[in-house]
Amino acid sequence: MGQRPFIGSRAEGLCLVLFTACCWGLTWPQSKYLLSMLPPFSMRAGCGIAGSAFAFAVAGLRGETLIPPRDQWGRLLLYAMLNYGLFIVLTTQALVWLTASEAVVITYTLPIWASILAWPMLGERLNARRIAAILLGCGGVALMVGIGTAAANWDKLPGAAMGFVAAWLFGLGTVVAKKYPLRLPPAASVAWQGSIGTIPVLVLSLWEHPVWSGVSTYGWVSIAYISTLPLTIAYLAWFRALKLVPASTAATTVLVSPMIGVIGSTLLLGDVLGPRQIVALVMTLTGVALAARA
Repeated sequence: MGQRPFIGSRAEGLCLVLFTACCWGLTWPQSKYLLSMLPPFSMRAGCGIAGSAFAFAVAGLRGETLIPPRDQWGRLLLYAMLNYGLFIVLTTQALVWLTASEAVVITYTLPIWASILAWPMLGERLNARRIAAILLGCGGVALMVGIGTAAANWDKLPGAAMGFVAAWLFGLGTVVAKKYPLRLPPAASVAWQGSIGTIPVLVLSLWEHPVWSGVSTYGWVSIAYISTLPLTIAYLAWFRALKLVPASTAATTVLVSPMIGVIGSTLLLGDVLGPRQIVALVMTLTGVALAARA
């Protein structure tokens, strides 16, 4: 018997989710680093504008149709707000209150919401393995930020709340996009969602006073990275993956992002990686492994 083709398979979907998770995970320490040189919304708006331009360029090189069908504009606006605009606004503020390590793990409670919403909206039942994956993954997230331990810091509650709301919105966007996919070519879809989603961030940045000349060389490298891989290539991989694997599996597997974010924050920013954080990462990765097999 011949081997099953990789393209179009569940294995391809899982690989794309893991690639996306790594790209998104590395965004957090770099964004936190940029906040030491730029106001939050100016930083995000600059990356969003550059990322949208890059996405439109990719769509043009692929020969995709750039004008959305008239009946898709409402859906496009909704997805742009859930997957980009509101998500970016809330996570940007979460980064102001929290360390990069804390912000990334709180935001990636999104599998809870995606899996719960996928049951009534997509008919993806919560079997025992998937429930165990969610509990392990989210338990690891809770342990990472010190919930229920002496390490808990309630002064960070506003940032944590913003991260949780962002997670819920992205989980909702994941399920809705799975149920009602946009009738747009992939790169054009990412370009339009990124452009529309950047508008509220750009408006908020009008009250800030960035000094772009103060951005270091590594800062510009970070801006270039955020504008291309996480905001365009990773989203292309994500939307492709949603066609190949269940939304709940994709959302739980993307919990690899906190691991990448925490390790990156430790190496690049000096965030603490002690025994509690290591146990939390092991729990999270175990949940990911279970989700991938569910």
